Amino acid sequence: MTKRILCDIPLNRVEGDLEIRVALENNRVVDAWSSGTMFRGFENIMVGRGARDGLVITPRICGICSTTHLMAAARALDRIAGVTVPDNAIRLRNTALLAEHCQGDVRQSLLMFLPDFASAAYAEHPLYAEAVTRYTPLQGTRCIDAVRQTKTLLEIIAILGGQWPHSSFMVPGGVSYVPPLTELNQCRHILRHYRQWYERSVLGCTLTRWQQVQSASNLDAWLAESAAHRDSDTGFLLRFADRAGLRELGRGHGHFLSSGLPDMPAETAAGPYAFAAGFRDSTGRCQPFDQLQVAEHVAASWYADYPGGRHPSTGITEPYATGAEGKKYSWGKAPRYLDLPAETGPLAERIIGNDPLFLDLLQRDGVNLVMRQLARLTRPARLLPAMEIWLDEMIARPDQPYYTPVQHMPDGQGYGLIEAARGTLGHWVEIRDGRIARYQIITPTAWNGSPRDSMDVRGPWEEALIGTPIKDIGNPVEAGHVVRSFDPCLVCTVHVVGAGRLPLHC
Repeated sequence: MTKRILCDIPLNRVEGDLEIRVALENNRVVDAWSSGTMFRGFENIMVGRGARDGLVITPRICGICSTTHLMAAARALDRIAGVTVPDNAIRLRNTALLAEHCQGDVRQSLLMFLPDFASAAYAEHPLYAEAVTRYTPLQGTRCIDAVRQTKTLLEIIAILGGQWPHSSFMVPGGVSYVPPLTELNQCRHILRHYRQWYERSVLGCTLTRWQQVQSASNLDAWLAESAAHRDSDTGFLLRFADRAGLRELGRGHGHFLSSGLPDMPAETAAGPYAFAAGFRDSTGRCQPFDQLQVAEHVAASWYADYPGGRHPSTGITEPYATGAEGKKYSWGKAPRYLDLPAETGPLAERIIGNDPLFLDLLQRDGVNLVMRQLARLTRPARLLPAMEIWLDEMIARPDQPYYTPVQHMPDGQGYGLIEAARGTLGHWVEIRDGRIARYQIITPTAWNGSPRDSMDVRGPWEEALIGTPIKDIGNPVEAGHVVRSFDPCLVCTVHVVGAGRLPLHC
């Protein structure tokens, strides 16, 4: 008789409070439950406050991607005010946003994901000694280098926005600060330095060379082309993962969602770098993104019940947890698109955007955690050129406006949707009598780490865990790879749940 084991998997090196429980049969995951163990409550904090208070409060949701929340909050108010944001303000907003993306992509890869390659579980791997030298947490040479370099990149946001994290420089109608040419040139210098480091260490080649990699066979040829490619972080990820057989793990549902880059200047040379918006189901059918098709379910969440899903514009966040709810197991709601769970993030952006490399990898290998991590680690190769263009355009247009005045914030409903570092982020806002009457937020990790919905369908990384082999229950590194490939961010503290707890047998 096959023995079924229930096991809590402690995950550190994630942003926030996360508990993963899996059911194992023959040391393979056959079921999974993802539990966000911290109640956020920002939606309820916002009700009754002034119309613009979201610009100050919601960036405090996360200390890692606060610029994305500021952008979403500002976009929602732009929509309610019916204001046209000037091109220079769009350039500045987007430059700050993508600076946060670029530091986040590298930090997550080098400080969160790749350190698992230094786990004792891989002691027999031929690249293990090198992994220990490069990626041991807090000590690895590449980890230390990543902290130093990404810290420098964040100075761009501090210069343009006054501080990082938790800046509040975006306002309805544009931005609150017009940077002088000296500061824009300083940002350009920082970006140039960061690009050189990224090319040299993370890619092992120029951005131009990487952009020529447009198929699976191109990728194989790139890896074999030079020692610099193989020794880069990207090359090491591919070499180690192939030897470890990781391309077989992390499948998931195969549904992808991207809300796209929020705005583009009317006049810009950076158009090709915009994120595409859309939804792609597991059959490969694509359709335009429509925010009206978003709904949140709470059947497995610690909130007051309602039937089916509700659009965020009519959503409620009423916590309800007595300990006797039965199938409820997470403070995270379950967002769905067309009633389907959807993966969001760098890989979804590439698939929705018809990126030839990732479409070919999808055709050859199917969805897997290596593709997911490769998309994140190489995304700055697309973003850095766009940032350079926008800075150059601001430098060349010093007299163009950065703000369209908004004298009065009218009542109404609006939403702000953007692609955050981890995927689709949305703020839905209702203003009534000059105050916030409703505020609902769906984060990327709410999509990816959601619990089951009203149809009892697993969330994206719950499904991606199914079939994962666990060689050692005491060190389930394989499950960690799967979950970390989604870059989980549940904020606000790293919290290990279940450490030291024995597996439960049934």
